[in-house]
Amino acid sequence: MSKQYANEFLNYVNASPSPYHAVQTSKKLLVAGGFTEISERQPWSSQIQAGKKYFLTRNGSSLIAFGVGKKWQPGNGISIVGAHTDSPTFRVKPNSKKSASGYHQVGVEVYGGGLWHTWFDRDLSVAGRVYVHDKASGRYLPKLVKIEKPILRIPTLAIHLDRTVNTKLEINKETQLYPILGLIEDELNGKKESSDEGADNSKTDANTNSIGKITDRHEPALLSLIAAEAKVNVEDIQDFELLLYDTQPSVIGGLKDEFIFSPRLDNLCSSYTATQGLLESLSKPDALDNEEGIRMISLFDHEEVGSASAQGADSNLLVAVITRLASLKLDSNVEPTASSPFETFSKSFLISADMAHGVHPNYGSKHEDNHRPKLNKGPTIKINANQRYATNSPGVLLVQNAANLAKIPLQLFVVRNDSPCGSTIGPILASKLGMRTLDIGNPQLSMHSVRETCGSKDVGYAVELFREFFNNYVSLEKQIVIEDTEL
Repeated sequence: MSKQYANEFLNYVNASPSPYHAVQTSKKLLVAGGFTEISERQPWSSQIQAGKKYFLTRNGSSLIAFGVGKKWQPGNGISIVGAHTDSPTFRVKPNSKKSASGYHQVGVEVYGGGLWHTWFDRDLSVAGRVYVHDKASGRYLPKLVKIEKPILRIPTLAIHLDRTVNTKLEINKETQLYPILGLIEDELNGKKESSDEGADNSKTDANTNSIGKITDRHEPALLSLIAAEAKVNVEDIQDFELLLYDTQPSVIGGLKDEFIFSPRLDNLCSSYTATQGLLESLSKPDALDNEEGIRMISLFDHEEVGSASAQGADSNLLVAVITRLASLKLDSNVEPTASSPFETFSKSFLISADMAHGVHPNYGSKHEDNHRPKLNKGPTIKINANQRYATNSPGVLLVQNAANLAKIPLQLFVVRNDSPCGSTIGPILASKLGMRTLDIGNPQLSMHSVRETCGSKDVGYAVELFREFFNNYVSLEKQIVIEDTEL
């Protein structure tokens, strides 16, 4: 079974080179699982029914999906697994057209805190969202594109020209990370490339707008590839958000297929396992018949840059969704009150699922002696006294009991006192919602590299943990006392 989960995850991550694709891939799984799409822009009172399954998206890069128990009442709790859809990469700049020494290049901006040296000499391409003008309707429509052909490369400098290259990893992110796109043919033929320097571009015509023609801002040959992928004409392209990705597919590796070698493990592995865990918990037709709560996943964009965006974990997205759900009258005998959303926040629980640092065989000293997570030994609960992670003991007990039901192992991680510590959406949402939260994630190596490594068995472990968390949250939550009012 673990091999099946690993292979399904490969399909998921290979189809998701950008947050927009990750949401689209998740939507396909949810629709196949009987979920109905709803919109934030419409009233929910006439749409949402107890015992049904729904999902919504924001910006096309964040997604929330949930199943409403038939016994749900305003003020009841919600079981949530949260993850994020973005990973460190490069984004094509608004004015990306560049050339140097006979090469066409593409101007890119770093996104997040990547291990940028791992992007050198890789077969790269672009994927993301393109806005096109639909002349028939007059509207501007988003289209997802994924150019699977390797078209970009960030070449390294030969060791003969820099003998210190193996003793330093200093990279100038503004000057040394521009990928090459192709050769300038006119220069190859001995002709001087034409220049627009000094030209007056202030006037507009039918094919320009207030920020200039898109063909002046981006290499026309690149635009032609994008247009062909989107099945539109170049002149229909108005703007885009394109990210670089490595075209080498994710694979299972190792002597006994014990590894997954893949980009974007952080954090598409958690996005996949959260989605699959929810789907499995709701796979039976009667799964919600005796459910008093709501089972939910929340997949956010922009975690790698701090989550402070309209669709990040630091937005009002999850707050708004929970508040609206807790304010709905789904039972004719139960009226929601002004306090219902706050009661729901206090009775709910969030698992913040984000990948963890597995112990590195060549850098074992970077881990605290008693907290050295290993690949294929189960999901890792992350704890930090300074609240870089939101885990506390009631949360550990709850998730431990869910793991016992799933019959899977868990591990514990604490960062060394003399080491920096990353963070997650967990503390952000815990402070915003006042909701009990635990941070957990599968251990991996090479986090934020263009090519990361995790254990193939751990994918199934996480799915099974989240499935049992959803199946048993209502009963497990009642067993753990936090404020003992009888004292």
